[in-house]
Amino acid sequence: MDPRLREHSSHIVDGPSRAPARSYFYAIGLTDEDLAKPLVGVANTWIEAMPCNSHLRKLAEKVKDGIRAAGGTPLEFNTIAISDGETMGTEGMRASLVSREVIADSIELTGRGYMFDAMVALAGCDKTIPATAMGLTRLNLPSLVLYGGSIQPGRFRGHDVTIQDVFEAVGAHSAGKMSDADLKEIEHAACPGAGACGGMFTANTMATALEFIGIAPIGLGNVPATDPRKNDAAFRAGTLVMDLLRAGITPRKILTRKAFENAILAVVATGGSTNAVLHLLAMAREAEVDLRLDDFGDISAKTPLLADMKPWGKYTAVDLYNAGGPALLAKRLLDAGLLHRGQMTATLKTLDEEALLAKELPGQDVIHALSNPIKTTGGLMILRGNLVPEGCVVKTSGHEKSFHRGPARVFDREEDAMDAAVKGQIKKGDVVIVRYEGPRGGPGMREMLGLTAALVGLGLGEDVALLTDGRFSGATRGLMAGHAAPEAARGGPIAIVAVGDQIVFDLATKSLRVELSDDEIKARLAKWKAPEPRYKTGVFAKYAKLVSSASLGAITSSDL
Repeated sequence: MDPRLREHSSHIVDGPSRAPARSYFYAIGLTDEDLAKPLVGVANTWIEAMPCNSHLRKLAEKVKDGIRAAGGTPLEFNTIAISDGETMGTEGMRASLVSREVIADSIELTGRGYMFDAMVALAGCDKTIPATAMGLTRLNLPSLVLYGGSIQPGRFRGHDVTIQDVFEAVGAHSAGKMSDADLKEIEHAACPGAGACGGMFTANTMATALEFIGIAPIGLGNVPATDPRKNDAAFRAGTLVMDLLRAGITPRKILTRKAFENAILAVVATGGSTNAVLHLLAMAREAEVDLRLDDFGDISAKTPLLADMKPWGKYTAVDLYNAGGPALLAKRLLDAGLLHRGQMTATLKTLDEEALLAKELPGQDVIHALSNPIKTTGGLMILRGNLVPEGCVVKTSGHEKSFHRGPARVFDREEDAMDAAVKGQIKKGDVVIVRYEGPRGGPGMREMLGLTAALVGLGLGEDVALLTDGRFSGATRGLMAGHAAPEAARGGPIAIVAVGDQIVFDLATKSLRVELSDDEIKARLAKWKAPEPRYKTGVFAKYAKLVSSASLGAITSSDL
């Protein structure tokens, strides 16, 4: 065997001095023959507490079978995982974005500790996808990410539903538009089994982005979670990582600036989640690629929106898979002259080579033709102005209005805004401001799906706008701006907005401003005092001290 394939593991198992280590490995059932092969870490984000990742334990066995068949010795380990959907609207949601860093750290630590030669990471719920990629990039071993796949849509009253419909049903129920019995029926119907949320929400957005960027093998992750073909996809991932090891292809050889631009194309062409901005910025930091907030807006402005996906459109991720999957989307963008050619992927083919192999379902209308885009520009926009000098992120579909001016309704906690919404205290024309929910101020930058879905369910989705220094779920729709930077806890202008101040969203000029003079803003900021941290000890306190602005990806670093 080529000794370069065991460059790392040889230091932990070879030679007389390593007899104690080998003894430990024998205790778990490994043989001398096993230890003479490359040791391949299998990082699993399995957890029993949510459907997104609950099937990954069984899927990991298929990955390990593939590794063994291709000449490696797999060693599986686990990380944490936090469900955004289950914790939404609660204090527990603060753990979600924090978990991205913990997962990445744990993968890095385990990889360094056991000196693996290569790695496969299994991901499901949305933070686990960028987190695994971040950890693998730090290690820079031959490696790949396998997404566990989308949940199947549920059925309610004869049509497909997702968890988005349940969140919006809560608002409809509060408004008296849905009975207790109807709410109970839809909550039982929406999630029929294992897999991540079914629309082009954050999990499916990031899974698609990782296939475009190349660290996830295109065509494997998008196989739905409960599809019988998922086991074959997992086995294939196990054999592919051994091919990457033999070829010496590591994440930093894949994650180029052009690969990141390809990933952004995937996000904006599908109307994907605003969370992709945070996560791709964070991944770029790990790969030492210069990627900036404005790059997302620039690429979106020249990219057509092609995929008719929930939360805005008609279809789920399962429909996208059946229509032709990410490879078909890549083919569209290649034909448009937008996709960068020559970018290596985990399949050992370039993305444009994979695109040419795409198979389109005859008659499908999930992914539109270039001649018939949903709209001529992509699904993300970066706004700036005196209220958000470092920028904020808006998801655009062409269905939302492009201009809104209204009085501010100001809340310092998501729960207070939600309470006002369900009590009917938010009116048409209002601009809802939810602040002190940013990376530091939250801490953890909670998502606002409960609130935004409630507003839609209340019938206010087209009549109010919302600005927060927190985040939105990929299932959010409406004129909603998140990631306001600088955040309130850092003394950003959002901290000094008062009830009744006139706020202007102007998508035509890509601006978001408060109608106050510069002198008034400076005077208010001079009087502003930072609130006491919500957490003074433990992981949240540590995170708040280390986390960057959302405009930098909300990464943690001691040198910020």
